[in-house]
Amino acid sequence: MLNMKRLMFPLLVALLVCGCAPKSQPTAIEVARAEASQILLKDFAPVSIFNIPETFVQKGKFEVIDFHSHDYINCDLEQLAERVAIMDKCGVSHVHVLHCEWIGMPFEDAIKAYSNYPGRFSVWCSIDYSDFEADDWTERAIAHLDRCKAMGAVGIGEMVDKGHGDTYARPVPGKGIHLDHPKMQAVLEHAGRIGMPISIHMAEPIWMYEEISPKNDGLMNGAYWKIDVTEEGCYDFDEIMECFVNAAKAHPQTTFVACHYLNMTHDYERLGAILDECPNVYVDLSGRLGESAVIPRATARFFNKYADRILYGTDNGISEDMYTFSFRILETDDEHIYHHSFGYHWSYSGLDLSDDVLRKVYNENAKRIMKLNER
Repeated sequence: MLNMKRLMFPLLVALLVCGCAPKSQPTAIEVARAEASQILLKDFAPVSIFNIPETFVQKGKFEVIDFHSHDYINCDLEQLAERVAIMDKCGVSHVHVLHCEWIGMPFEDAIKAYSNYPGRFSVWCSIDYSDFEADDWTERAIAHLDRCKAMGAVGIGEMVDKGHGDTYARPVPGKGIHLDHPKMQAVLEHAGRIGMPISIHMAEPIWMYEEISPKNDGLMNGAYWKIDVTEEGCYDFDEIMECFVNAAKAHPQTTFVACHYLNMTHDYERLGAILDECPNVYVDLSGRLGESAVIPRATARFFNKYADRILYGTDNGISEDMYTFSFRILETDDEHIYHHSFGYHWSYSGLDLSDDVLRKVYNENAKRIMKLNER
């Protein structure tokens, strides 16, 4: 038996040297690294562990006018009552219901439904692009705006040009029709003449125009909302901005409200220069907390400098959480806030805006615009 053990020992050593022995279990560090390597950016949903102040604002500090919303409820009167209840709870006195082809009911239905709450809603209309190629289109488009205004429309929009023209219009989208089209000029001028401001969504955040690569800072949204500028007739980001600025300068009596900070939160210096150059242009902050609250100090500086030109808006449904989170961002100095519904991988911080700025953004600018456009 002893001799047998002596014979087996060299064999065992040989097996170990050859790597045939059972391998040891991976360490906890190795397991963690392997697991982390399998997590995709789109699934990244961290929860903050920092023990820092959290402020939950249930109601706007001052009267709130939501200058950018839609008919998310398809004019359903029961849901409309619930919407008003949420507005009351959150301190929202008035909502501007923008019109477009893929959210809500036709303009005539919206006017009828929202008139059930006088003073609480304003409804906007679209430009009618029917038979755009016909020689009399401009005259018909102007007559359409006059009819809508007579029915109660307070403005035009949401117009949208992400590069392919006003594709959100109803009943006929204006694909390929940009603000610089010759036929549009009389219509834009008429809007100012009859006191109908234009709410317009120009471009998308810059990531949607950049290459989809590991260097794209807003990769997930950049891929999801990618704009194909190679399509014939599609403007790129700079062409869209040039088109907008030229229209605003050509029609100084027409008020333009550029939705979503004119999709230029990546370059407040350039956006400020446009506001300086075009006194008839305002911006709303709707739908861009995800792009602006990630750089809170730069955004707060922009608000402080251009407080007279910024409008509160949402464009994210009608929930109570949607309103209260926006108030938290605007009013508090909370830090490292995650809100995964925006689709980005980063965290947000509050802007801690002053009372004077908040009043202007929440309601005073909206009231001034509508007063200036009374005709």
